[in-house]
Amino acid sequence: MSSNPSRPVRRAASVEAEVRVPVAIVGGGACGLTAALMLADAGVDCVVLERDALPSGSTALSSGFIPAPGTLAQRAHGVLDDSAERFAADIQAKAHGRAAPALVAAYSAAIGPALDALQARHGLRWLLLDGFLYPGHGVHRMHALEQKTGAALMAALQSAAEAAGIPVLTQALVDTLVLDDGDRVVGVEYARPDGSRETLGCDALLLACNGFGGNARMVRALLPEMAEAAFGGHVGNDGSAILWGEALGARLRDLGGYQGHGSWVTPQGALMSWAVMMEGGVQLNCEGRRFHDETQGYSEAAVHVLAQPGGIAWNVFDAPLLALARGFPDFCEAEAAGAVRRCESVAALADCIGCEAAVLQATLDAMRTGTPTSDGRAFARGLEAPYFAVKVTGALFHTQGGLDTAPDMRVLRHDGTPFDNLLAAGGAAGGVSGDAVWGYLSGNGLLSAVAGGYIAARTLAARNPTRNHSA
Repeated sequence: MSSNPSRPVRRAASVEAEVRVPVAIVGGGACGLTAALMLADAGVDCVVLERDALPSGSTALSSGFIPAPGTLAQRAHGVLDDSAERFAADIQAKAHGRAAPALVAAYSAAIGPALDALQARHGLRWLLLDGFLYPGHGVHRMHALEQKTGAALMAALQSAAEAAGIPVLTQALVDTLVLDDGDRVVGVEYARPDGSRETLGCDALLLACNGFGGNARMVRALLPEMAEAAFGGHVGNDGSAILWGEALGARLRDLGGYQGHGSWVTPQGALMSWAVMMEGGVQLNCEGRRFHDETQGYSEAAVHVLAQPGGIAWNVFDAPLLALARGFPDFCEAEAAGAVRRCESVAALADCIGCEAAVLQATLDAMRTGTPTSDGRAFARGLEAPYFAVKVTGALFHTQGGLDTAPDMRVLRHDGTPFDNLLAAGGAAGGVSGDAVWGYLSGNGLLSAVAGGYIAARTLAARNPTRNHSA
C-alpha cells in the first residue's frame, strides 16, 4: 500500500470558503444520495459532491437488487418469517463467520427501515423478487424497482434528491480533505473541469465515494488473483477513501474482500443474471465439462472461471431458462448484442463451444441422474434441446474492504477510537463480506451502501442541533 500515491490531507484550523454546510457528502451514488435524503428528512442541510457530470457510480452498473428483511414489500408478499437476526445469520454463514459482527448487526437492522423510508417518503416503490432464491439467502428478501436495473435505481434516487431540493454539485472532484490539529474535518477542496479549484467548509464529512476496483496498482497489490480480470465497475473507484485513511492514520479492514462475477458476457461486456445458474443452468469450460458448483455464488465463480483455459466459460441453458433470463434487462441487452447462441443439438452445442461431443454429452447426462454430481450439486432436471450458450469470463465488480468504522459509521483510528466528525459508508468503508471473494452474499454491495448511508444520516442528524426527529 505504501507504493500508492497518497491523497492530500491539509491541516488548518479553518478554511476560507464562501459556503459552509452542516454536512458534506463525497460521492453521489446510492450511499451518498440515501444519506442526503435521510438528512433532508431530518431537516439537516447537506451538499453532495460528485466527480462525474451525472451521478452513477457502481450503483448504475449493478442490477440494483437490495436484500432486506421485514419490509413493507416483503410483508405484502406474505413473507413473514424473516428478521434482521435471520438476515445477519445468512450474511455470516456466507462469510464463514469472518464478517464484522457489529456491522452485520447494524446493517441487518437498518436496511429494512431504510427501504421503507425511501418508499414512503421518496416514492421508490420496491418489488420483492420472489421467483427464486439468490445464493446464500434463506428466504425471499431481494428488492428491486420495477425496471430491475441499477441505472433505474440511480435515476429514482436522483429524482428524489431533486424533489427534496438537495444540492448535488457534479463535476466536483474532491482531492483534498482539510482537518484541524484535533482531527476534526473543517472542509474539502475540489477541482472543476476547467482546472479551477474550490473549497467547501463543513461541520461533518461523509465519505460515500468509492472502493479501489478501478485502481490497477491497488488491485495488483491486494487482489492479485483479479489483476488481469475484466473490471465491470466504475472507473471512479480509485481508492481515494483508503488513501485518505492511510494519510490520517485510520484503520483499514477486509481489503481482500470483493465482489467478483463469473458471468461477465464477452466480448459484449454485459452482465448475465445468475438466476439462470440457480434455476438449472450450468457453466462449461472449453472441454465441455462443468468445473464448480454454480449454486455456491456468482462472486467466487469469477475465480473459478478465470482458472479455466483462456479464462473463458460458457453459460449453457435451455428454453425455460431463456424465458427466465429474458425477465432481466441486462440479459436482454446482451441478447440484442448477439451474445446468445442457439444450438439445436448436442453436436451443434459442442461445435459452438469447440469441445468433443462425447465429453459434452457425458456432462449433460450426469445432470439427469437425479443424484448429486461430483461437486455436490443436484439438478431437478436435465437440460433439453434446443440449447442456448453465452460466452463469459470472470470480472471484478467492486471491492468490499475499506475504512474501518464503528456501527454508527464514524471512521476509526488504528487504536479503535473514532474520528469525531468523519464518517464513511458504502464503497469507502469495509463491508460485511469478510476478507475473501467467497464471503460476498448476493446484494452485499447495495446493502452496505443504502444501510450505511441511512445509518450515517442518523448519526449526523443526532449531532445537529437544528434537526427534527423524522429520520
